[in-house]
Amino acid sequence: MPELPDITVYLDALEARILHHQLHTVRILNPFVLRTVDPPLSAIEGKFVTSVGRIGKRITIGMSDTSMVQVAAAEEPIFIVIHLMIAGRLRWVAANASAPKKIALAAFDFDNGTLILTEAGTTRRASISLVRGMQALHEIDRGGINVLASDLATFTQQLRKENHTLKRSLTDPRLFDGIGNAYSDEILHRAKLSPVALSKSLPDTDVQTLYNASRAILTEWIARLREQTGDKFPERVTAFHDEMAVHGKYGKPCPVCQSPVQRIRYATNETNYCARCQTGGRLLADRALSRLLKKDWPKSIDEL
Repeated sequence: MPELPDITVYLDALEARILHHQLHTVRILNPFVLRTVDPPLSAIEGKFVTSVGRIGKRITIGMSDTSMVQVAAAEEPIFIVIHLMIAGRLRWVAANASAPKKIALAAFDFDNGTLILTEAGTTRRASISLVRGMQALHEIDRGGINVLASDLATFTQQLRKENHTLKRSLTDPRLFDGIGNAYSDEILHRAKLSPVALSKSLPDTDVQTLYNASRAILTEWIARLREQTGDKFPERVTAFHDEMAVHGKYGKPCPVCQSPVQRIRYATNETNYCARCQTGGRLLADRALSRLLKKDWPKSIDEL
């Protein structure tokens, strides 16, 4: 699922291409993708883009009757809200270009090009919603804070609001904004903290370490993705990168200590970590494999 760094690069590209431009038509190519009926799609056709932003992992596009950023006081802007979920992606192509069959969900035809929403696979989770006015837009906000815009005190308060594992806390949209499976793995590895450590039991020094690691990882990856993308529209948006330390690197050497990266599987989710760097050498029980092996399940990275 695209997370804060990926969404940030998408926003850069969208702002450079569609801000102040007019939307001519919207083509819904798969009816499931549109999750609202009021306002209707006809309400945004012919309008201009006055803002591009995000709420969590959702992309928001503000539409108004004029191309001015400051809309008339009497006018309630309408917002297009796009949630990419796991496999949703955006493409920018020539105006009125034909959309790729099978994976295209919707096409937004602007006066200078076409924005296409696609989704790979057969599970349809990506969505488009239309909401009218700022109040309605704020209502979809899950409440998580933006780590890059928060201080240590606010971060600490959010982290200790509920007692969860650090992995769950970082990926909870009610607590933190835009962090998902991939970057939480990288943050915890940078902080040298166990993904199953409990948030309310974490010492103050470790909370500060986690705060610093969160800001550092997100900042570094935004810069890295911006450099890789340049002036182009983002095309390789993925949760797996060669430069990542542990996410998606199960069995490969940790770049810090060279121990094989470990994983915990639960349903469709996977947590990657380094036992030597993060858990004092202790292997965390994998819900499936450890139950299968029982007494033969190794307890430490050295035993493994």
